[in-house]
Amino acid sequence: MVSARQGKPRRIVIASRKSALALWQAHHVQARLAALHPGIEIEILGLTTEGDRRLGVSLAKIGGKGLFIKELEGALADARADVAVHSVKDVPAQLAPGFVLAAIAEREDPRDAFVSNAHATLSAMPPGARIGTSSLRRECQLRARYPRLVIEPLRGNVNTRLRKLDEGRYDAVILAAAGLKRLGLAHRITELLSPEVSLPAAGQGALGVECRAGHEDLAGLLAPLNHLETAQCVAAERALLRALAGSCNVPLGAYAQARGDRLRLRGFVGAPDGTRVVSGELEGPAGDPEELGAALAQRLIADGAAEILAALEKHSAADERR
Repeated sequence: MVSARQGKPRRIVIASRKSALALWQAHHVQARLAALHPGIEIEILGLTTEGDRRLGVSLAKIGGKGLFIKELEGALADARADVAVHSVKDVPAQLAPGFVLAAIAEREDPRDAFVSNAHATLSAMPPGARIGTSSLRRECQLRARYPRLVIEPLRGNVNTRLRKLDEGRYDAVILAAAGLKRLGLAHRITELLSPEVSLPAAGQGALGVECRAGHEDLAGLLAPLNHLETAQCVAAERALLRALAGSCNVPLGAYAQARGDRLRLRGFVGAPDGTRVVSGELEGPAGDPEELGAALAQRLIADGAAEILAALEKHSAADERR
């Protein structure tokens, strides 16, 4: 294990969820680190998180995405593991004190994927067709653009969601393209949805490597994993998320693209039923991504996002009192 005062360690333990996708991500980081540091033994510690145990309940009702990383951070805190690997879209906007994202690996395809055995495109689905998703972000955009469709909840790992589709419980499902591609399931993608149709979640497609703060030696070993362009884009997206108090209770998208030394950031906030959506975009220097994210958040707030967020907070408080 790595100490904040030790030199180069003999062993690094990676904490990961036990789902097939999470383990793929952990093994990917393991292989990258092994190639960079051949003298270090690198192990994976598989853990089951609260989010994995409670698959029958909406994340918005049981605490949000943080339930996918709480146990992993616990393993870091008590020194059972040195690093944890996450899909950045599952990482809360504000990390718990004492933890840092030491590296953001190069991004896979950030888009949402439409998967169907019966329909060639999302726009071709007939009225009343059932589409499964666990994401309020996706639900909001689907309801706003395709009010004729029936949106139904869908949770579980990637293979579970595909199985439910194949069993006929849904006419189509929406999943992250990155997860399908990483698991060798790109052939299941019927249509890749453009950001104009379904704006991705903040950090979608990117992998984050988390460790305890203050471990400079470990951070130095992880530094070569960091992909600057991806890290800048993700920093802008997560700054927008933080400024708008984004959580699983808020339908919110954020997607940045690099254009030379500048970033184009798009974002939206909406009502879950899609009846109101506030969206916008800004460009700014790639070297100051957090300022860009904060600036777009303020523009969205001025354009009406504050009212949407207030209504969502009021509705959430009413649910808690029931």
